[in-house]
Amino acid sequence: MKALIKDKNEAGLTLLEIAEPTIGARDVLIKVIKTGICGTDLHIYEWDDWASNTIKVPLTIGHEFVGKIVELGSDVKSFSVGDLVSGEGHLVCGQCRNCLAGRRHLCSFTLGLGVNRDGAFAEYVSIPESNVWLHDKDVNMDVAAIFDPFGNAVHTAYSFSLLGEDVVVTGAGPIGIMSAIVARHAGARNVVITDPNPYRRELAKKFGVTLAIDPTIESLAEVQKKLGMKIGFDVGFEMSGNGTAFKEMICNMAHGGKIALLGIPAQGYDIDWKQVIFKMLTLKGIYGREMFETWYQMNVLTRGGLDISPIITHQFHFSEYEDAFKTMKSKESGKIILNWE
Repeated sequence: MKALIKDKNEAGLTLLEIAEPTIGARDVLIKVIKTGICGTDLHIYEWDDWASNTIKVPLTIGHEFVGKIVELGSDVKSFSVGDLVSGEGHLVCGQCRNCLAGRRHLCSFTLGLGVNRDGAFAEYVSIPESNVWLHDKDVNMDVAAIFDPFGNAVHTAYSFSLLGEDVVVTGAGPIGIMSAIVARHAGARNVVITDPNPYRRELAKKFGVTLAIDPTIESLAEVQKKLGMKIGFDVGFEMSGNGTAFKEMICNMAHGGKIALLGIPAQGYDIDWKQVIFKMLTLKGIYGREMFETWYQMNVLTRGGLDISPIITHQFHFSEYEDAFKTMKSKESGKIILNWE
């Protein structure tokens, strides 16, 4: 089969012909139809410090996908050949305290598909039965391909009550925008998203955010005045990994405000802990999805009419992967899909 491989300790990927993956008794083999490119994939492509210290080459990358099951392990009972599925990209140990208590997303020994084991940027991928999500037959295939990052957005947004609240989102990347969409859908009063990138601000506006602002020009304090807010934002989603953006968020939170953090900083930054303490703020780190509660929530949202498909702005054949990564690096895109059929 053809697969996109990180085969050298340097920037770039290689499209190679490799053996199809084998499956164990509790695994399924999936023919990949579409994959989404994630920020993690870009880190691996660029071979930054995180990637070079994490990835062991050779590795088939990629973890956002939709496909059809073509083979079942001998002990697989929950699925059938032909099922349309995606996969939960975090593979957990199943034996630690959190796993045994049903809190699998908190497993301390999580392995990442396309990071710690061969992933989905290939014509076929093998994953354990316990990581398979069965889609409805009439699901939008493009949306199904990005259920993984949509799950990050839903996990972030549903961490706190949103009905009637004022929400600020720092970072208008695809996941940031999707979290803003969910907040609006959940009944937030105002949803403000900040990003210096004009392309992504315009993309966010298409989804009906209250305001999409350039934080280098307009402050959140000015936004509060414009919206008639008196005491600050109730809920914050920090999606940028930018220390300046996070500091601005903390300064503009209401007392008792709650912040969910998904953005990963490239470098550490200082936090004004006096603000956190005296405002009695709650900070919650977000990693991945709650397995599988977030997946059920995503299914209900999409079945209920929440359309996130406009977040997908570009599609490429997998052989055009260089163009796809170039487009992603330009930051003038939303989600990018690679087609494998």
